Amino acid sequence: MGLTRNLQFQINGGGGGASRGEPLVFFSPQTLPTLGSRLDPSRFTTGRSNKRKSEEVNGEVKQEAMSVEKEEEELEEKVRPPNNTSRGANEGVLVNAPSPLSLVQLEEPEMLTDERLSIFDANEDGFESYEDLPQHKVTSFSVYDKRGHLCPFDTGLIERNIELYFSGAVKPIYDDNPCLDGGVRAKKLGPINAWWITGFDGGEKALIGFTTAFADYILMEPSEEYAPIFALMQEKIYMSKIVVEFLQNNRDVSYEDLLNKIETTVPPAGLNFNRFTEDSLLRHAQFVVEQVESYDEAGDSDEPPVLITPCMRDLIKLAGVTLGKRRAVRRQAIRHPTKIDKDKGPTKATTTKLVYLIFDTFFSEQIEKDEREDDKENAMKRRRCGVCEVPGGSACPFNMVKFGGSGRSKQACLQRRCPNLAVREADEDEEVDDNIPEMPSPKKMLQGRKKKQNKSRISWVGEPIKSDGKKDYYQRVCIDSETLEVGDCVSVSPDDPTKPLYLARVTAMWEDSSGQMFHAHWFCPGSDTVLGATSDPLELFLVDECEDMQLSYIHGKVKVIYKAPSENWSMEGGLDMEIKMVEDDGRTYFYQMWYDQEYARFESPPKTQPTEDNKYKFCMSCTRLDEVRHKEIPKVAEPLEEGDGKMFYAMATKNGVQYRVGDGVYLLPDAFSFSMKPASPAKRPKKEAVDEELHPEHYRKYSEYIKGSNLDAPDPYRVGRIKEIFCNIRSNGKPNEADIKLRIYKFYRPENTHKSMKASYHADINLLYWSDEETTVDFRAVQGRCTVVYGEDLTESIQDYSAGGLDRFYFLEAYNAKTKSFEDPPNHARSSGTKGKGKGKGKGKSSVTCEQSEQEPAELKLPKLRTLDVFSGCGGLSEGFHQAGVSETLWAIEMWEPAAQAFRLNNPGTTVFTEDCNVLLKLVMSGEKTNSLGQKLPQKGDVEMLCGGPPCQGFSGMNRFNSRTYSKFKNSLVVSFLSYCDYYRPRFFLLENVRNFVSFKRSMVLKLTLRCLVRMGYQCTFGVLQAGQYGVAQTRRRAIVLAAAPGEKLPMFPEPLHVFAPRACQLSVVVDDKKFVSNITRTYSGPFRTITVRDTMSDLPEVRNGASALEISYNGEPQSWFQRQIRGSQYQPILRDHICKDMSALVAARMRHIPLAPGSDWRDLPNIEVRLSDGTTTRKLRYTHHEKKNGRSSSGALRGVCSCAEGKPCDPADRQFNTLIPWCLPHTGNRHNHWAGLYGRLEWDGFFSTTVTNPEPMGKQGRVLHPEQHRVVSVRECARSQGFPDTYRLFGNILDKHRQVGNAVPPPLAKAIGLEIKSCMLAKLREDTVEEEGGEDGE
Repeated sequence: MGLTRNLQFQINGGGGGASRGEPLVFFSPQTLPTLGSRLDPSRFTTGRSNKRKSEEVNGEVKQEAMSVEKEEEELEEKVRPPNNTSRGANEGVLVNAPSPLSLVQLEEPEMLTDERLSIFDANEDGFESYEDLPQHKVTSFSVYDKRGHLCPFDTGLIERNIELYFSGAVKPIYDDNPCLDGGVRAKKLGPINAWWITGFDGGEKALIGFTTAFADYILMEPSEEYAPIFALMQEKIYMSKIVVEFLQNNRDVSYEDLLNKIETTVPPAGLNFNRFTEDSLLRHAQFVVEQVESYDEAGDSDEPPVLITPCMRDLIKLAGVTLGKRRAVRRQAIRHPTKIDKDKGPTKATTTKLVYLIFDTFFSEQIEKDEREDDKENAMKRRRCGVCEVPGGSACPFNMVKFGGSGRSKQACLQRRCPNLAVREADEDEEVDDNIPEMPSPKKMLQGRKKKQNKSRISWVGEPIKSDGKKDYYQRVCIDSETLEVGDCVSVSPDDPTKPLYLARVTAMWEDSSGQMFHAHWFCPGSDTVLGATSDPLELFLVDECEDMQLSYIHGKVKVIYKAPSENWSMEGGLDMEIKMVEDDGRTYFYQMWYDQEYARFESPPKTQPTEDNKYKFCMSCTRLDEVRHKEIPKVAEPLEEGDGKMFYAMATKNGVQYRVGDGVYLLPDAFSFSMKPASPAKRPKKEAVDEELHPEHYRKYSEYIKGSNLDAPDPYRVGRIKEIFCNIRSNGKPNEADIKLRIYKFYRPENTHKSMKASYHADINLLYWSDEETTVDFRAVQGRCTVVYGEDLTESIQDYSAGGLDRFYFLEAYNAKTKSFEDPPNHARSSGTKGKGKGKGKGKSSVTCEQSEQEPAELKLPKLRTLDVFSGCGGLSEGFHQAGVSETLWAIEMWEPAAQAFRLNNPGTTVFTEDCNVLLKLVMSGEKTNSLGQKLPQKGDVEMLCGGPPCQGFSGMNRFNSRTYSKFKNSLVVSFLSYCDYYRPRFFLLENVRNFVSFKRSMVLKLTLRCLVRMGYQCTFGVLQAGQYGVAQTRRRAIVLAAAPGEKLPMFPEPLHVFAPRACQLSVVVDDKKFVSNITRTYSGPFRTITVRDTMSDLPEVRNGASALEISYNGEPQSWFQRQIRGSQYQPILRDHICKDMSALVAARMRHIPLAPGSDWRDLPNIEVRLSDGTTTRKLRYTHHEKKNGRSSSGALRGVCSCAEGKPCDPADRQFNTLIPWCLPHTGNRHNHWAGLYGRLEWDGFFSTTVTNPEPMGKQGRVLHPEQHRVVSVRECARSQGFPDTYRLFGNILDKHRQVGNAVPPPLAKAIGLEIKSCMLAKLREDTVEEEGGEDGE
């Protein structure tokens, strides 16, 4: 038992009186005898008035001036605890009934003089030696009002000046025994001026105390009749303890993790309930959050507050907690002497010298600069935090004066951090704005503007080396007595003299009618790339930008050195390298990479060489731009015959891809329609009128948009087969080759036939139907090439054919739309399947493709990359790479034992290290061959691919780095991961992370990652991919950083395979106001339809809430293509892990009452009383206030559940519990998009929201109910939504398994990336073989 810090559980002066700031100290029993000094009230009370000192821990003093008598009468109605006494449940209990205490009961002053309570010898003047009040304990106590009715003391009665008294046996402070022996019986002690909490005696129960005018009393055991009332109070006090202890050691956990902690904690003996539930957490949320606030206040100023952890922010939002209620009038300067060490987070990052230097040099300069700028900005800002504009327009309740100062103090309001502001900032930190307008790229720098020529500066040297009519080309020129020649690098003056000089290579010089000219091939300074300010100020990048300029713009000659990677590059990792590449003499620069400005790709410079006859004017940029243009221009070839005013051809090419008669082509969905009119899309039925009395929250569902719905998902590509390629003949008798047309046969997909969507659900996603319908389309409209074969012509099984490459379709039947019938395809449909096969290589944008496996000679067998998977989890990334056949994971590192075990189960050949990656890297770098367990460590040269997803907690917000978050980043696992890359120098590197990785700290995390890779010599790029586009029924956007060693080809990002809901596919990234996209071209459509929840899990047997059987039988065949893939080709009768969390009786009842219609969630719950499975009955939710924002219902009923609905502060008396409609959701719904999706059902035709590590109906991702069954999704259903095969093993208890699945990279996404890496390896292998053969021929 240990808490690092005293919690000041304090209760402020209710009527503005003095406050009691009392550290919540976790005493061990031995410290109790010294309580006298520790709890001395004189420190926290200033003069006792008859004002009550407690502040209602759950809320505020009521403003209404009710007479106390009247209020007491009402309270009697409200406060009665249920009690089985003869007075009936409603009446409260009269304490004057005889009890063992009524033997002799003394009044307070009299009782206090009893010698049993004196800790002093008789000769000491006992009373006066106290500084203030004596302290005693009281056992067998009851608390009651002046009429003798038992009352709770934590509901605000004391604060409303209602007199509460207590009776019991008073014992000396050192007596730990709660029995009556040795106690002085006393009655009507009080009235109670304040109550307080000071800790947990030995770790279990809270120490609660009362203060009266005469003494302080610490409560021991309640009397029998008071016990049930007291237990409720202890529940919330104990709950705070769990929360604070859990969060102080686990700052990054989610709300769902906290729920799990609370639901799995066994309450201490003596409390009359057997489990904590989410309902009890929300019921006590206000209290719990206040305890967290006091905990933060007692903390050191540099410790980040627990209040802004993701988990607390979610709780505050969900429960609608009011912050800052219990702020002390003045802070207590009490510090607890013993500080217990927190769990240490990850060890200090082990870094290589190079990684360390990059981070260190950049940051020492940058942070100071930012802080100076921030100070300037802050001086201009308002002097108030302005977050808590209290309803009614009053000022900040804490009267905070806003920031000033520098560094750490800059963050603090004068009285430490305003909690509302801290929480709001932390929330803003997580939001990212995708829709920033594009900035035009500063493409052409000077547009060759004419400048007045100063002839005397410039003179040609020697004769022209070539003339082509208009231009005389020269080799050399003299400018300002400096001689330049073609190939030299120069600085160029900008038109705006305040701008830095531009740098360029002179690739040609000539004189013509414009004067003395040169051709500039521009260099791009690092600061103009995505690296921005992190780049090396002397590093330049080659770009494909060039232009003609006048020589007079040249400012002078500079030196630009090409730094090629060294011969021994892969073995030089981790050495002490000089971080400076060249001396900074003001005119020397270097470059190592070519940079693509649109896609932010850093690549090795192209190898294009000039020929003998064009070297006087060879410009690499012109050459490459020409190549691209030529490749893109559509062309026809192999003319066949002329007829009917057309010229026919056998082939056309576009983007480096050949299309022949008989080939399959992709077209956008609007390229043609079918004669079978599609059934009108399943628009949702018109809303029927809803009984608002029964469904009082339904009015919140006015938006048509439903999360996870596929209503606006686009259609996949239309597929056709080329019948003819032709151009029309113009009036001059020549074919118009600029306008190429295709005559194609249309293929139907199953959903285009009269059977509509139902047909596609059971069919293979690559099944088509032949039709004799034809249409003519523009060749320009073609989106790509595909292969369509007649199934009966295949020599292999359809399954093997389909799995053998991308873009493969088959048909077995033809569809006749007129007769709505399926028939055998005609002969001309069949034979064509093999025609033109294998001639045209490649497809799509990159000429490299996986289709080449068909045309490859067998000897090009690719060896698999030896892979190290760091932060491997249960192995999703490795599984996808294995499916792609690109790698074998020989080593994996995973600190969390259950995930490491799961990895071992699925990869028995892998060495899995369950330890800190920093420790391992340190061992390897110091020359060790094995770790302490004797596991062999991978050595330099062993690792060919490094992949992993380093956790990014601690520096994940969007705001700028400050010294604290930066030092977290410097010691983060991202930095360790980059050091692994630097040390091992693998051929390929992949970093996977959440979408916002690219935006963390104003994209600084991304920039520094790329900066490190570039400095190591890696080609690299980044992008955001949507897993749903690669074949899972889930939206999950992930940031991917890819790198390839010098000499390798840098992979492209894989083109999407499936269409997906467009609003989940915003994949561009804005860095420094520039918008970057990945190379993906399939933005509107794709080859295959979207995968739905039905595809994913309709074949799984029905199970109940809490199902726990680890193995059951499938009870049926797979229904969909996805299910056939996921179950695998080996017949498996056993289904594993179809288990789901056991939800409490109340949650189970709510799930039972959520309708089955798509888009149903908590807003559809009926407001009724329901008998729960545990025998209790829920209450109806009462609407007690006028809701300003939403008005009244159609029948005029109220809609507000708390006084805040009317714009007043919240009143704790308004809280309701044990209702079917959770009270907290209407309470805070207006501020949080009506909590759309909480208790939401998945939709059969929709998709999963991002699969979470712990499905909770009130969690961040609340759409976790099965579409038809009354339960949350099972582990197996989540694993399927991530694309894990059914045979994939998970390990541990149900929550361990959910976490393994939720944290994984979806294998289908990893597979798609793996195939791109594989195609780069194939292309390189092919080039190498060609070069070797060429070399042999040349000898």
